[in-house]
Amino acid sequence: MSQLPTPPVAATIEHLREHHGETVNDPYEWLRDKEDPRVIAHLEAENAYTEARTSHLSGLTESVFTEIKTRTQQTDLSVPVRHADWWYYSRTVEGQQYAIHSRIALSDSPQRPELSGEDAPAHEQILLDGNVEAEGESFLAFGAFEVSHDGMQLAYSTDTSGDERFTVRIKDLATGAVTEPGIEGVGYGLAWSADGSHLFYTRVDDAWRPFQVWRHEIGGGEDVLVFQEEDERYWMGLDTSRDETHLIIGLGTKNTSEYRILPTTDPTGEFRVVSPREEGVEYAVEVAGEDLWIVHNKHHRDSELARTPLTSTSSADWTSVIPGQDGQRIVGVDAFATHLAVALRRDALSQVRVLPLDPGSETGVGEGYQVPVDEVVYSIDTGNNPDHDTSSLQVVIESLVTPRSVYDVELATGELTLLKRQPVLGGYDPADYQQHRLWATASDGTRVPISLVARKDVLADGTAPGLLYGYGSYEISVDPYFSVARLSYLDRGVVYAIAHIRGGGEMGRGWYENGRMEHKKNTFTDFVACADELVSSGWVAPDRLAAAGGSAGGLLMGAVLNLAPEKFRAVHAAVPFVDALTTILDPSLPLTVGEWEEWGNPLEHADVYEYMRDYTPYENIRAVDYPAILATTGLNDTRVFFVEPAKWVARLRETVTSDPGERPILLKTEMVAGHGGKTGRYDAWRETAFEVAFLLDQLGAA
Repeated sequence: MSQLPTPPVAATIEHLREHHGETVNDPYEWLRDKEDPRVIAHLEAENAYTEARTSHLSGLTESVFTEIKTRTQQTDLSVPVRHADWWYYSRTVEGQQYAIHSRIALSDSPQRPELSGEDAPAHEQILLDGNVEAEGESFLAFGAFEVSHDGMQLAYSTDTSGDERFTVRIKDLATGAVTEPGIEGVGYGLAWSADGSHLFYTRVDDAWRPFQVWRHEIGGGEDVLVFQEEDERYWMGLDTSRDETHLIIGLGTKNTSEYRILPTTDPTGEFRVVSPREEGVEYAVEVAGEDLWIVHNKHHRDSELARTPLTSTSSADWTSVIPGQDGQRIVGVDAFATHLAVALRRDALSQVRVLPLDPGSETGVGEGYQVPVDEVVYSIDTGNNPDHDTSSLQVVIESLVTPRSVYDVELATGELTLLKRQPVLGGYDPADYQQHRLWATASDGTRVPISLVARKDVLADGTAPGLLYGYGSYEISVDPYFSVARLSYLDRGVVYAIAHIRGGGEMGRGWYENGRMEHKKNTFTDFVACADELVSSGWVAPDRLAAAGGSAGGLLMGAVLNLAPEKFRAVHAAVPFVDALTTILDPSLPLTVGEWEEWGNPLEHADVYEYMRDYTPYENIRAVDYPAILATTGLNDTRVFFVEPAKWVARLRETVTSDPGERPILLKTEMVAGHGGKTGRYDAWRETAFEVAFLLDQLGAA
């Protein structure tokens, strides 16, 4: 029997942290400096160790990669969407990593374009070929893609390192030439003036927070700063209204928001505040003709829909259209020339309600209807709807067994027409699988929903392997969705489940409030309760349950490992926020100040410090047996620094008592990537295949 390779041992260097009368030595904090050759050497040693410990998985990884690839229609076309005088779409070509973004004039194709066999549609104009942009780069991500209102210019932004600082370029669509020097160090969001003479963009500060809006004149001189947000708690977004009449700056903390608008015909004018920020009041704005449609929580925590004149500058002018209701969360509104589409949540399921505009009524809308979905667990959302003046609404519906399906809803009648269902090759049949909604009971008696999928022939007899996924932060809902990669689990008998735990938004605003700040531990105990439910209901064997989560879901993974390591056989923690206390204590780090409204401010408040210290994964590792652990990260991640999983893995190895031969603790760092990992689709599939193979192997399901 060959000897196992020896894991890297990180050096320990004294680093003292003093807060609220407590002094803590953090001997692995030196790993933070990625400019230090010793740090890079350590990460490369960790990668080599991971490769050595998983070399036996090469065949399984290749099998899973092949399964993903062969089930995917590699040459494919998105649903072309009409905007102005063009059909816009993207397409992929077998063997190419990135999508090609294109359009066709309506005059050349009155009907929706289609692929001609493997060939591009006739009369295609390529706007941007991601494969060309990626030449010579090991990483490529797009931040924004905006065609000017007259259709003659394209502004797009690219990131070639993963740090989410973008370079903006402007392309003349008649000649294909890039006409302006690249604008460096730009954040998300681009917006054109009505005549295409000016482009607006955001810049980020040293903490990677978008905090400025700049105006660039095409062919002009120096760019002009038009707005700067001084409050470090506020995040910034930049957009154009659907009717293309206004530029919109959105500002928000976790509790408060403010919007500013400017006519696209007046690019050198001043942005006007829709309603001044009020602490604790969140609202969002949809511009439509002479009205503003507002979703806000001023009177009800699950929000209501209101209408106000376009010229309004105060929430006192808002007129209620759909009052707030307990158990019904209003998520957002899309406004069109004749109808509204309102996104709702109820009973941990998403809904879309269509309301006809009725100017003569008191509220301005008629009765309307809910877009029907005939599934037990599912997700529905509005899709790509760029035109304000339209007779149909695109919606996207999918479930754990139904691939992503794009429909047109005839606004006047509610009739649904299927435009495209994600192809799954190789004879996939939804009838071969089963999906269920389960409910776990948390330690405080709260019922927590679980969405579950398995092959039809899997029985709840206590023998099956299982994988439980969770997130549970920022009011983000993890709705049931279809995944080609997940089939590689299901077809090997693995039961896959999503834990809709508190801290997410699945059950309304209260669900989020009861899983943040001083209630954050509910997120972790809810997940453990969901794990217990999978076992007690017989769906998963007690010794064959794995768990997975990323980013704040990686914090979840670390916390539940410390709470109940005996309940899991293996864990994948992706870009995990496992050193939360260190990060949230340091306002100089990216994003920290804005995060104080999510986690609390341990720098100023001793009770918050003690609470976070009590659950932060890095601070609470126990000397007991832990599951096998795979931690994955990117060297250039600006949201969760690579140092967090690097420190966590070092401390896990020195503390836990589990057999490293049977339950390895591994760190895999992509040396040119950010928070989302690799960007080319084949590279991303191979990365996913490795992660799937690791868990299948640990579960004995390979």
